[in-house]
Amino acid sequence: MESPGTKGDLAYRRLRDRILAGELGPGDVIPQRELAAEIGISTTPLREGLRRLESEGLITLDAHKTARVAALRAEEARDLYELRRALDPMAASLAAERRSARDLEAIRAAGRDLHALPVGASVGQLIAHRQFHAAIYRASHNGLLIATLDSLWDKADRYRMMALSVDRGQPARDRKDEEHRLLVEHIAAGDRDNAARVMLAHIDSSLALSAIERLDARAAGVRGGQASPNPPSAQA
Repeated sequence: MESPGTKGDLAYRRLRDRILAGELGPGDVIPQRELAAEIGISTTPLREGLRRLESEGLITLDAHKTARVAALRAEEARDLYELRRALDPMAASLAAERRSARDLEAIRAAGRDLHALPVGASVGQLIAHRQFHAAIYRASHNGLLIATLDSLWDKADRYRMMALSVDRGQPARDRKDEEHRLLVEHIAAGDRDNAARVMLAHIDSSLALSAIERLDARAAGVRGGQASPNPPSAQA
């Protein structure tokens, strides 16, 4: 029999996948009893999963324990971008200096069949993308940096999915693939400076910028009295 912790993890994964897939959108109330019955668990481990999602900023819980999917906010997307712009190059630089043979094997394995995220990417494709970056983070051998970047990634996935509702074009995807290849190459060579340089370029042409632009345009439309459900997206 599964332990309550295991069931809480299951609830967390199921809910997170639904949020990322858009089955539960910003502001939607999470039907806790129905969802617990569907998964085959009680509401106690479900609430454990909800608390974890709340800590990641994916949902909000009010005083009456009503759970809603958190809103997408340009301010949060911008905060995430600014932090990753500072920390991801540091992780790549440290990985180039400190990676072990096992670390390098994990980075190469995660990058071997990795392709830039397409329009309407699946949760599985998001996970594959995360595994590549997580392998680089782990190779930095800086525990606080790894934990911080993992937390930022948890919050950023919804913004990636939002940006991927618009096609950024094949040239942009090809550039992402080349950056992934160069990251492996420079980390393997122990080239700290170029690993950091490529990672900075990778963040500066990321989906985060597209999400920020779309959310800013949406907010401007609301302020101007015109709803903007589908603002233009940067081809980043």
